Amino acid sequence: MSNSRKAPHVLWTLLLGLWVAFFFAAPLTSQSKQATPATVIEIGEEYELNNKLFFHTSDGTYLSGMMLRKKGLNTPTPTILQFTIYARPYDRDLQTLKDIVDHGYIGVIAYSRGKYLSEDAIKPYETDGADARTVIDWISKQPWSDGQVGMMGGSYNGFTQWAASKQLHPALKTIIPVVANRPGMGLPMENNVFINPNYQWAFYVGNNRLLDNKTNDDRQRFRNMQFNWWYSGRPYREIDQVDGTPNPWLQTWLQHPSYDRYWQEMAPYDKEFAQITIPVLTIDGYYNDSQVSSLDYLRQHLQHYPQAEHYLVIGPYGHFGAQRGGEASLNELKIDPAGLFDINALSFAWMDYVLKGKEKPAFLKDRINYFPIGESQWRHAPSLSAMSDQTMRLYLTPDAKHGQHRLMSTVKNQRNYVKQIVDFADRKISNNDYYPYPIVRKNIDSSNGYIFVSDALAEDVLLNGAFSGELIASINKRDFDFGVTMYELTPEGDYFHLGYVINRASYLHDPSQRQLLKPNEVTRLPVTQTKLISKRLQKGSRIVVYLNVNKNAFSQLNYGTGKDVSDENIRDAKQKLIVKWFAGSYIDLPLKRIIP
Repeated sequence: MSNSRKAPHVLWTLLLGLWVAFFFAAPLTSQSKQATPATVIEIGEEYELNNKLFFHTSDGTYLSGMMLRKKGLNTPTPTILQFTIYARPYDRDLQTLKDIVDHGYIGVIAYSRGKYLSEDAIKPYETDGADARTVIDWISKQPWSDGQVGMMGGSYNGFTQWAASKQLHPALKTIIPVVANRPGMGLPMENNVFINPNYQWAFYVGNNRLLDNKTNDDRQRFRNMQFNWWYSGRPYREIDQVDGTPNPWLQTWLQHPSYDRYWQEMAPYDKEFAQITIPVLTIDGYYNDSQVSSLDYLRQHLQHYPQAEHYLVIGPYGHFGAQRGGEASLNELKIDPAGLFDINALSFAWMDYVLKGKEKPAFLKDRINYFPIGESQWRHAPSLSAMSDQTMRLYLTPDAKHGQHRLMSTVKNQRNYVKQIVDFADRKISNNDYYPYPIVRKNIDSSNGYIFVSDALAEDVLLNGAFSGELIASINKRDFDFGVTMYELTPEGDYFHLGYVINRASYLHDPSQRQLLKPNEVTRLPVTQTKLISKRLQKGSRIVVYLNVNKNAFSQLNYGTGKDVSDENIRDAKQKLIVKWFAGSYIDLPLKRIIP
């Protein structure tokens, strides 16, 4: 079975987990609901657990959570907080609290509205920032608190840390966001394209006060739903009708296809990053599906507050592996053991550094700490831009060599083009096999789209950063979604997946405002929001770029009419999409010369 044939099943299976990926309360206002008397349960002889914390919000509702501390602790102590929608109060969360306390802190876990003991409606993302600040304020006023709070956690719990920082509370002293989500940017839509693999996540967190594992684990149900929708040709807005169960959370999100105020209010936006003056430690992975979200926080933070004490640790990890400090094998790629690290030790050493005045962790030798694939030691740089010292620009030319289009350092005639025709009514053919599974493969899909291949590299070099570029194209419609995937073709004939991006053309210049294309008019499409990677490229290797229109069962189908994509259906597919990809299109690769 070829890789291209396996791709739909693999894509669905691997992306499913992207989101799954994380003292006694007193009323804060006179109008607040009175808290149920707290129950204190002992865990062993050393710990004191309060498993019925209530935090009252200014708008008249309440949150719930738990706190753990050492018995007999009389000295005011810093607190480490996790704020999460993943309510696991009887097992995993208790272990998290115990770990925090064993490292010399007071531990608090608070849950999103509607979770655990809260009776409010469950609305992921919407109020987590304000609610986390309510919890921080409560902690800071307790007699056992020294007035310092640090936050940590991954995925959704990474998002809540940034959300809490949107309006910085004086007691919040540091955050450690790991593979942090950014609602509206990475999921439920990626670069304004709604994607399917975590469709069931809303049911997982929204069906009850804890977690609906039974629904979340019914992979076959949601795989069937995607393909049933795909073959039906129905509008994307009706995908929950295909499933047979209303999805009110998705329907709310679909009302906001732009990165508008709805999404902007959930996390720091634009100049709000300038007031985040606390130290930050970001942890991520090259193959984390939500890396674009996570590193956008970092880039925006440094753009608006250049003097920020913001550190990054990143290596060859996926979404879950990054939360464990690495993994021995990732998408069938063996990882050098030197690339693994003790994330628990690093996190608490960072907390000790900020909250207790101890030495900065020795692991952090500079602001950017990264482990290149193909090497056996960590490297360090003062900034993302300093990771590279040169840029290789490769033009996507129609020129052919050995039957393949070429990536070239120069272009002779920018008016030359290759033409692609896509029939959106055809459900037998899927376009854009972009997902990195396996990371190394013998063949890539060549059944549609265009493949461009460079000359061989003259020496080993590090690909260090996120590729970018610009595509020059004209289409006969008003919009389309496209993908760019990049590989290293090794001298041994293996294709090593280096990164990908999917984009909606109408949002490339401003994700908050749709700008439709003019049919048959040449337009420039910036290639941004790609994933950072560090990989040693071999002498004799070639760079391969796979360019295609996005058309498959795993995301919205943009028919190009200019209507809201969620309302388009197969009746809008009467006219085929015709794309002219012009020779002036290019990809920029950030490289670092390897000094012997």
